[in-house]
Amino acid sequence: MAGGLLALLDDVAAIAKVAAASIDDVAAQAAKAGAKAAGAVIDDAAVTPKYVQGFSADRELPIIWRIAKGSFKNKLIYLLPAALLLSNFAPWLIAPLLMLGGAYLCFEGAEKVHHVLVPHSAHELPSDTAEAQIKDDPAHLEEQKAAGAIKTDFILSAEIMTISLAAIPPSNIWMEAATLALVGIGITVAVYGSVALIVKADDFGVLLYFKGRLRATRAFGKWLVKVMPTFMRLLMIIGTAAMLWVGGSIVIHGLEEIGFGTIGHLIHDWAYAFGHMVPESWSGAVKWIATAFMDGVFGLALGFVLIPVVTKALLPMWRAVSGRSAAH
Repeated sequence: MAGGLLALLDDVAAIAKVAAASIDDVAAQAAKAGAKAAGAVIDDAAVTPKYVQGFSADRELPIIWRIAKGSFKNKLIYLLPAALLLSNFAPWLIAPLLMLGGAYLCFEGAEKVHHVLVPHSAHELPSDTAEAQIKDDPAHLEEQKAAGAIKTDFILSAEIMTISLAAIPPSNIWMEAATLALVGIGITVAVYGSVALIVKADDFGVLLYFKGRLRATRAFGKWLVKVMPTFMRLLMIIGTAAMLWVGGSIVIHGLEEIGFGTIGHLIHDWAYAFGHMVPESWSGAVKWIATAFMDGVFGLALGFVLIPVVTKALLPMWRAVSGRSAAH
C-alpha cells in the first residue's frame, strides 16, 4: 500500500514537473513573441491617450478601461481563434498577412511623417469644436471616441497577434493558444496600464505641486506637469520610428520567403560592413542598429509609395462600397 502511494506521488510529481516546464515554455515563448510586436505595441501606447483629450479628469480612467475591455475582446474572442485556424489549416497565409500588416505599419508611420512635413489641419477636428461637442453631449462623444479607439485597437491587435503567432516555434494547438492568450493579456495590460499612468501623470503632478509638504515634492510635481507634453511628443516619435522599423523588417523578411531576397541581402551586407568598422565589442550593437535603421528607411520609402495608393484609390473605393462620406 505504501509502495503504491509512493508511486502515485512520484507520478504526481512528474506530472507537476511537466506542467511547470510547459508553463515556463509558454511564458518564454510569449515573451519572445511579444518582443517581436514592439512596433505595434509602442504605437498603440502612443496613439491611445489622444482619445481622452478634452474630457474631464474623472472620465479619463473609465474611458481607458472601456477601451482596454474592447482590446481584450478583440484579442481573445476574435483574433486568437482566427490566428489558431490560420496556423493549423492555412499556415501559408501567415506570411502574406504579415506582409500586409507590415505594409500597413509602414503606411501609418509614413503618413505621420508626411503630416509633420505637410500639415493637414483640415483633417483634424478643431479644439474649440471638440470642446463644444464634449460640453454639449459628453456621453455621445465618449461613445464615439471609445468606439473609434476600439476599432483602431483591432487593427493593431491583429498585427500584434499575427506577428506573435509567426514568432511561436512549431507546437501543438494548445501551446499556441496558451502562448497567444498570454501575449494578448500581457500586452493589453502593459499598453493600457501605461496609458493610464501617462494620462494621469499631469494630474499627479498638479496634486504634488499643491499638496506636497516638501519643496522637493512640489518642484517634482511642477517638473512633471511641464515635461509631459514633451514626453508625449517623444513617445509619438518613438512609436512612429518603431512602426517603420518593424513594418519594414516584416516586409523585407516576407520578400525573402517568397524568393525576393535582394533587399534583405543588401541590408545584411551593409550592416556587416558597418559592424567591421568598429571594435569587436561594439560590432554586434552596430550591426543591429544599422539593420534596424535601414529597415526603417525601407519602411518609410514603402509607406510614402503607399500613401497615394491608399488615399487616391483604396479609400475612395471603400467609401463607394460602404456609402460613407470622406468627412465621416
